[in-house]
Amino acid sequence: MKVTKLAVALLAATGISAIATPVMAYEAGDWLIRGRIINIDPQDSSKGLIVNGVDNGDGVKVDNDTIPELDITYMISPNWGVELILGYSEHTVTGEKSAVPASLGNVINAKVLPPTLLLQYHFSPNSNIRPYVGAGINYTYFFDEETTGIIETSGDNINLDSSWGFAVQAGVDIAINEDWFFNADVKYIDIDTEAHFSDILNGTADAKIKVDIDPIVWGVGIGRRF
Repeated sequence: MKVTKLAVALLAATGISAIATPVMAYEAGDWLIRGRIINIDPQDSSKGLIVNGVDNGDGVKVDNDTIPELDITYMISPNWGVELILGYSEHTVTGEKSAVPASLGNVINAKVLPPTLLLQYHFSPNSNIRPYVGAGINYTYFFDEETTGIIETSGDNINLDSSWGFAVQAGVDIAINEDWFFNADVKYIDIDTEAHFSDILNGTADAKIKVDIDPIVWGVGIGRRF
């Protein structure tokens, strides 16, 4: 699985000595607040673009975005925690790969709100370097959708279905002092949607397309224990 290799690379890259830093033990009841800068890199694929009931072949790509993110972890025990991830991103969907979608250029601009809840296992709870893994569920809500480029029209003519999917992560906290720590994290999130267009191309067409977005999300930041 892609995320397994990414997790191994991440943890290997953070092999930093903790000789000079104080031990910062997590305890049951601790709250961990992290602020990260993340890059959302869709591993997208799409079905055919259906225009007026006709399949026009493969067709769209979702661009990436770099944003701030806030996450909150509650430690159930020194090893187990529950994390809620908050933030939103903006993406442009572009037609490509086959003649009709490619000729459309940019087709959708949308904002994405993907709250994600993860159950985490933290290794080495009494160490200065604390790798963890997590798995959970994601809900993705698309809003402020709009058509763009040559299919842009006035009015509400585009809708993206919300998505439920799984999420997995791997990361590491590295102590700065007893309460503050550096964090690096990678996630894979299962996000699928179907875009529905109405009255596009000067009111001559309705269309829809299914898209698997499935981003890998890289992040680095600073956290504090409360």
